[in-house]
Amino acid sequence: MALRTLMTRKTLASASSNQGLLHQCRSLQTFSLPDLPYDYGALEPAISGEIMQLHHQKHHQTYITNYNKALEQLDDAIAKGDASSVVKLQSAIKFNGGGHVNHSIFWKNLAPISQGGGEPPKASLGWAIDSNFGSLEALIQKMNAEGAALQGSGWVWLGLDTQSKKLLVETTPNQDPLVTKGPSLVPILGIDVWEHAYYLQYKNVRPDYLKNIWKIMNWKHASEVYEKECPSH
Repeated sequence: MALRTLMTRKTLASASSNQGLLHQCRSLQTFSLPDLPYDYGALEPAISGEIMQLHHQKHHQTYITNYNKALEQLDDAIAKGDASSVVKLQSAIKFNGGGHVNHSIFWKNLAPISQGGGEPPKASLGWAIDSNFGSLEALIQKMNAEGAALQGSGWVWLGLDTQSKKLLVETTPNQDPLVTKGPSLVPILGIDVWEHAYYLQYKNVRPDYLKNIWKIMNWKHASEVYEKECPSH
């Protein structure tokens, strides 16, 4: 994730002690919009270029903008010892920070067909899917069913429990990251089922979107994540 550094508003010139100097040298790490590894139209016909551009430039950017704003407000509240404001800001940080985390994963989970999108997983991840779900087709059916049944907005995930080394399917509401379902859970791939991810093209027929997104699923990247978290012996 790209980072840019924002220095706190206080200037070094106002430092009156070593302690003050250290405090005012403190910097706040905020986030910027990551580039997509493909053109907006590269995922057509599964996902239109118009949706991808709006999703990336508008929706993802808004989460980042609001997250950075909340971080700066939190930094000020902590510096002032304002506990009430620190508590109030937690929901904005969770929602907008989760939106940034989840979308950063989502873009990598997709790939144009010309770059291997839709090619089924092989080796370790393929075997793990067969072992945990019976087959890739069974996994897809399970994720599609849970994604379609999710009320309101949220995400459906293929996750790895790093303690048990087992794969699982989970859903999270709103922009909650998968880790909110358990500290040992790592996302192997996630599908955004917010309406902004599909409505311009699929209207209110979420199951059609879920069916077609597998044609551009980047299983190569998912396999790399799985191998990193669960190395082959």
